[in-house]
Amino acid sequence: MKRFHIALAVRDLGASIADYSMRLGQRPNVVVEGKYAMWRTDLLNFSINQNAERAGQLRHIGFEDDQAAGFTSTADVNGIEWELFSAQAQDERIVEMYGVPVRA
Repeated sequence: MKRFHIALAVRDLGASIADYSMRLGQRPNVVVEGKYAMWRTDLLNFSINQNAERAGQLRHIGFEDDQAAGFTSTADVNGIEWELFSAQAQDERIVEMYGVPVRA
């Protein structure tokens, strides 16, 4: 399966989880309290991290792809970061960057 990935910075993680859960019609699959949340829908891999200074800004985009080997990150001609990763590689990276998640 291949899902489009978008990552945003948010001001308040709790309020954003409530808002985006309503918009996406489901609770996040992964939450690291006070830091990070991620939803996997049929078509979308959507993540947010709490960073008040960058609230509302795009962090990066890319694809979650079951066929991807590991994790890669490149910038496009506009300087936008694009990631390509498997679900397992993303799950490992979440622990490295944010800590052990609580499954929502």
